[in-house]
Amino acid sequence: MLASLARNSATEVSDRALAKDLRAVAPSILPETVGEYLRLLRRVFAVEAQAAWAPALRSRAVLRTSPKLHLVDPALAAALIGAGRSRLEQDLATLGTLFESAAVHDLMAFATRLGGEVRHYRDSNGHEVDAVVTLRDGRWAAVEVKLGGGQVAAGADSLARAVAQLDPSLAGAPAFRLVLTGTGPTLTMADGTITCPLSALAP
Repeated sequence: MLASLARNSATEVSDRALAKDLRAVAPSILPETVGEYLRLLRRVFAVEAQAAWAPALRSRAVLRTSPKLHLVDPALAAALIGAGRSRLEQDLATLGTLFESAAVHDLMAFATRLGGEVRHYRDSNGHEVDAVVTLRDGRWAAVEVKLGGGQVAAGADSLARAVAQLDPSLAGAPAFRLVLTGTGPTLTMADGTITCPLSALAP
């Protein structure tokens, strides 16, 4: 079960999809059983569910409501799928999902200290935001996670397109837009988007 979750880290994988994956070792397992396992793993803080954010939209897009699942320690996910340094250097897609889990973990830790939450956004038009930090007073921020500094411009464009789908009269404007990277610079871009490496975050 943990290995299957590691393979699907930072995705909206369903109980049904996990059950299908597990049938190689448990042929009769049901999605309902998988759901119960997930509840138990969340109770012991092994799995974190990143809930979906549901703001008001300008468009007729349909919001996705499934949570993203993360193992609480990305290093555990890497170990479970046998992803050591050499493999990850050759498999940037896997490294990217593990880095996203690490970024969400840190954002959740910092947001919790402010009484906030970290959600995600995705709609049927293909717009998404990796992390939406929400506070109780209604303020929110949009965060796109990119592995390298060379992806900052693409991340900023993706955030701008996603935010443009929202109804500002109800959702309000984001307090900030952030492209969070593994190795990029710390600066404010021409459109106001901030970018910084994960190591620059602090409470």
